[in-house]
Amino acid sequence: MTDYRIERASDADALARMAADWIAAQISLVLDQRDRCCIALSGGSTPARAYRLLGQERLPWDRVDVVLGDERWVAADDPSSNALMLRQTLMKHGPGSAAVFHPVPTIDLANAEASAAALAELSNRLCSGEPPVFDVMLLGLGDDGHTASLFPGTEATTIKDQWATVGRGKELDRITLTAPVLSAAREVIFLVSGSGKRQALQRLVDPQESPERTPAKLVSPAKPVLILADQDAASGL
Repeated sequence: MTDYRIERASDADALARMAADWIAAQISLVLDQRDRCCIALSGGSTPARAYRLLGQERLPWDRVDVVLGDERWVAADDPSSNALMLRQTLMKHGPGSAAVFHPVPTIDLANAEASAAALAELSNRLCSGEPPVFDVMLLGLGDDGHTASLFPGTEATTIKDQWATVGRGKELDRITLTAPVLSAAREVIFLVSGSGKRQALQRLVDPQESPERTPAKLVSPAKPVLILADQDAASGL
């Protein structure tokens, strides 16, 4: 059974500050022990504020490899691209612009399946372990209980022998790390904001909840999962 630890922020701005501070601290800890740190970040509007703050942290960013946990199969300049969002937040100005970003190859390849294979190969190259072990895995939580691009009722949630796959959700092909990789990370954090996520968060921490209905429960690392949530999302817990 997965253990969860919840840290609450008063509002979305305080949550962004908390997330940026936490990720920066983890990067510093890793780089005190090893030459490089490999982190996987989520897309979406909730972490964008945190990434802007994180990019101002004075860290040795040239030793930090940044990967996306999932990506829409769209062009790199498409407004819905997670890579574009990272470039406009974490890497736009300041120290974070020196981070070593490894975007998921998308429409330059033949199809979404080829992109998934490329993401799996990239993860293997950057991270040791079977499955690859990221130092930090930052995840979001959808109001339907999905995380990364593991949507309820889709084949992507069942994949255990591949490190990346195609997740189809909201009428788009998406490339996503699989549950074994999400679970293998040394530190896993969910970032959850807004009253619209309240029910999904309650389901995530409920030991009786089914991972078929709430795929975020497929993330089951050895260490406790840290949930950073604002008061609107965490109300009632």
